Amino acid sequence: MFGVHWNRVKKHISRQRVVQLLAAAVFNGYVAGFAKGKIFTGGSKAVCVPVLNCYSCPGALGACPIGALQAELGSGRRRFPFYVLGTLMLFGVVLGRLVCGLLCPFGLVQDLLYKIPLPKLRVPGRLDRAGRYLKYLVLALLVVLLPLFVRGDMGVSVPFFCKYLCPAGTLGGGVPLLLGNPPLRQAAGGLFVWKLAVLLVIVLAAAVVCRPFCKYLCPLGAFYALFNRFSFYQMGLDRGKCVDCKKCERACPMGVEVTREINGAECIRCGKCREICPTGAISSGFSGGREKAGRAEKRG
Repeated sequence: MFGVHWNRVKKHISRQRVVQLLAAAVFNGYVAGFAKGKIFTGGSKAVCVPVLNCYSCPGALGACPIGALQAELGSGRRRFPFYVLGTLMLFGVVLGRLVCGLLCPFGLVQDLLYKIPLPKLRVPGRLDRAGRYLKYLVLALLVVLLPLFVRGDMGVSVPFFCKYLCPAGTLGGGVPLLLGNPPLRQAAGGLFVWKLAVLLVIVLAAAVVCRPFCKYLCPLGAFYALFNRFSFYQMGLDRGKCVDCKKCERACPMGVEVTREINGAECIRCGKCREICPTGAISSGFSGGREKAGRAEKRG
């Protein structure tokens, strides 16, 4: 009986989902933090993880690279953030946006929200295309320029993205800390109400639009997108096998035109196109993922 049950469960749990759950557990493995309402302060907190994972999350074992980058740029020390940018570039060059598709906990949250049985919305093409550029503006303005040039009274800048926009930080850090600390709840003011409103809007949007934060607002996704076309990990399309059925494009959560730009900036390498392809024309990996040109063969 258990074997039959497990087989049914496996049919509904993809490899992508298993990796996402494991990554979320690894990056937020300090379980005692959630129970105590306290932030982990061990040595691993100095190491940047490759995903949005708030430093203030009680379970977080590492530092968020976007938060660390803002802290370095806004510190007033005028030092180039070699470590943070080097870490980001390493993951970008090796994996590209595979990080978004397989490792990001907030990506997992959005995927699960989209499973809610509600009518789904399709953002009009022109608005969708324009909206995709917003994440680059968020990266340039909130993560780099404002922390770099706008200083507070003590000569230290505000982490603008973390403070005013990041929903992952509110969900993983702000909410658990306030639930576990009554004094913090009393001290929470207008700023937390704003952040909670931002989180609520994105949560509601994610239930009807697939991964809206990844598509339109995530600065980390924008950074990794710059490396997508030449990262070591690639998707591949064998045009000799492709029958142009467009099933891959209908399955793509990011709305990528797979047959035209399979390794475009918006591809998060989730593997859904590969899984649904009826002819096995799509591949992925570190060696066999490059696009193969060829004439489509007539079958039958």
